[in-house]
Amino acid sequence: MSELDIAGLYRIRPARTRDVRAILELSAPLVEQRVLVPKDAVAYYEGIQEFLIAEDAEGRVIGFGALHVMWEDLAEVRTLATSPEARGTGLGSALLTRLLERARALGVARVFCLTFETEFFSRHGFEPISEDRAPVDPEVYAELLRSPDEGVAEFLDLARVKPNTLGNTRMILSL
Repeated sequence: MSELDIAGLYRIRPARTRDVRAILELSAPLVEQRVLVPKDAVAYYEGIQEFLIAEDAEGRVIGFGALHVMWEDLAEVRTLATSPEARGTGLGSALLTRLLERARALGVARVFCLTFETEFFSRHGFEPISEDRAPVDPEVYAELLRSPDEGVAEFLDLARVKPNTLGNTRMILSL
């Protein structure tokens, strides 16, 4: 996309490897506040194709988010964040909308997130995952247990990730 969105305030585009430094910089205070789970630079480079970047008219990164496919019908919105000056402008909603469009294009039927921002995600149709109901059938659960991905472990609500996710809410949206 080459034109600016929302009255020339920002553009959303696929991430490039050169964006990783800006992602790390923008995410650092959120990691410190325990809003985002810490990730090494290598994790961002390995998953860069999953990310969308929002940049302002001067080309500065002011937001980002990722869509990670977990299974045939399931994906996760990961690391969705905006700069402090972009909060409240609709940029987070615009990024989420674009990530959900990607999910639909890939054929994903449900999108998961692990978040403190329950009000934001609720406004977009996400609902908390019931603690008394498995989010996937037993066969898929068994397959997902084999994944080394921490996001999959968070989705499955495995005990080994609980210290890093205390206070977060697991939410899901059916597309």
